Amino acid sequence: MSKIKVMDTILSNKIAAGEVVERCSSVVKELVENAIDAKSTIIKIELIDAGTKLVKVIDNGIGMEKEDAVICFERHATSKLIDEEDLYRIETLGFRGEALPSIASVSKVDLKTSTGGVGTNVKIEGGKIISIDSCDARKGTIIEIKDLFYNTPARLKHMKSLYTELASVTDYINKLALSYPEIQFVLKNNNNIILNTDGSGNKLKTFSSVFGMNTTRKMVKIEGENDDYYVEGYISLPEIQRSSRNHMIIIVNGRIVRNTELNRTINDAYHGYKPDNRYPIVMINITVDPSLIDVNIHPTKMDIKFSKFEALNDLIENLVRNALKPKTLIPEVKEVEEIDYEREEITINEDFIVKEPVIKYEELTLDLSREESTIAKEPKKEETANIKRLPELYPLAAAFNTYIICQNEKGLYLIDQHAAKERINYEIVLKKLNDNNEKKIQLLFPITIELTGSENIILKENLELLKNMKFDIEEFGINSVIVKSHPAWLTRFNEEKAIRKIIDLVIEKEKNFDLSKFQDHVAATMACKMSIKAGDKITIEEMENLINDLRKCENPFNCPHGRPTIIFYSINDLEKLFKRSGFDNKK
Repeated sequence: MSKIKVMDTILSNKIAAGEVVERCSSVVKELVENAIDAKSTIIKIELIDAGTKLVKVIDNGIGMEKEDAVICFERHATSKLIDEEDLYRIETLGFRGEALPSIASVSKVDLKTSTGGVGTNVKIEGGKIISIDSCDARKGTIIEIKDLFYNTPARLKHMKSLYTELASVTDYINKLALSYPEIQFVLKNNNNIILNTDGSGNKLKTFSSVFGMNTTRKMVKIEGENDDYYVEGYISLPEIQRSSRNHMIIIVNGRIVRNTELNRTINDAYHGYKPDNRYPIVMINITVDPSLIDVNIHPTKMDIKFSKFEALNDLIENLVRNALKPKTLIPEVKEVEEIDYEREEITINEDFIVKEPVIKYEELTLDLSREESTIAKEPKKEETANIKRLPELYPLAAAFNTYIICQNEKGLYLIDQHAAKERINYEIVLKKLNDNNEKKIQLLFPITIELTGSENIILKENLELLKNMKFDIEEFGINSVIVKSHPAWLTRFNEEKAIRKIIDLVIEKEKNFDLSKFQDHVAATMACKMSIKAGDKITIEEMENLINDLRKCENPFNCPHGRPTIIFYSINDLEKLFKRSGFDNKK
């Protein structure tokens, strides 16, 4: 007798539900995406106890006929794919035909739908149809999911707290609202309104509904395209930071997606403007021919693969960098102002959960004596534009021998002397490391490094990296290499230890070794050690020299680690703080 049998439909749907229906937010996601595909302009989501007892989605979409209302709960039933060719040009959010049968197999479903005539009411419990009746003629669909996971107690037992489930639902609906500002989204939990957008199509107004007015004021528009991709959206000024990547929202052809590499590209584009373990708020819309992407990777349909990914990567990185580069990024305390939503771009005062691998570079022993600690007095051509970004400042004194107090006609400035000097030295050293004419030091006695067989194989494939770093290195016998010269910045009398560390790093990271990140780390480390410290006393003349050197930097507003070098209090702000606003300032 055969041991292999075809699985029961309800059982197979429960198994599929393990991937498709992970939690309450998964149910909300699938139902709301169906409403969007149905061309709805108003979508209401009502929850009871974060969706554990009830998820109700009401839309004004095209609705379904009776036959479709019944068959939509069968496995792989869909109106969105007809033949194999359609799989390569997916233009809808749903297409797999797995969500509704999976949800129905682990809950109690009440569906009411109509195309404008007599409606259909389908009731299902645990995947079994209980009744099919007629109902009112309201155009659109109302679907209720009750008692989620009532027949799968193990899944129910391991659900998160109600607050966690509600936060997950809210987060996804927020992102959908940003993806579709032309749709009105209303989200309620236990009759309390959490989100209510107006569906006007105004992206900034929707953004303000989600993130608040203060954050919206500090967003910068980006827009650009290449032969394959069109990218537009908003990125936050570096002063707006979050502890996780959750607010880095990537939307591709209207679909919210997850892509670790794109997140890393965006975060790297902010390098030097903020700490690397803090993340910006980003909303980026990518429009691309559907044939160049693949979303048929996971049942959640959030993972994505791109063709010509490097072109997209370069486009986004350049857009972010070019948007930040001309800005005057001095954090300012100011009163909240109304936003003109009709404007395409926010006016900025010009004076003013997916884990990613992080490359952590082991600290090297560096020779600081060979590096200059001041910038040349005559600025080069590329520095001329930078000079104008930092206003004229007049130093008065230093607070705690750490913060330089400056003023001009606009207000009061505080400069962190260590952070400012770090930025100055960092840009000097980084230029030296990237200079192809930088000197090498010939070793009187070449250094031999012994390796294991596997280490030797990896290093042989990456010798070019070390040569690009100004090491004269070659194979020497079996499983060893010989180093005849090294770059000038390595410490005297400690070269072997430093070279060993660099070789170990190249072997460890192998193909993931990033020369530019390595050089950036070296420059930041050297700059920190070369700089004056908090508590070091400096004269007014030294303060003036530091400010002039800082003005010539490409990014004078942040140290290499992303901390601000300068903050600003306007005269207006000071008067408000001292309650002088509205009084005679001369008194």
